[in-house]
Amino acid sequence: MDVRFIFDIERRERIHFMGRPPLNLKETKVRLPRATKERIKALVGNYGIATFIREAVENELARREAEPPTTDGTGEREIE
Repeated sequence: MDVRFIFDIERRERIHFMGRPPLNLKETKVRLPRATKERIKALVGNYGIATFIREAVENELARREAEPPTTDGTGEREIE
């Protein structure tokens, strides 16, 4: 069992946490076509799917945020 300790100076006591530290992630369900999931799985394996999707979303956000804003005032961008 992995137990971590933090000393709370104000209370002068040791606080312990069990398990791994929090990942600061929020679970979100994503629906993918079966073929898409199988393609991802073929590239990164069964245990790499979540990381692959997380990185793909971060990359797409960075790409879209780097684009200039739209000129029609709607704030919506054309999907390629």
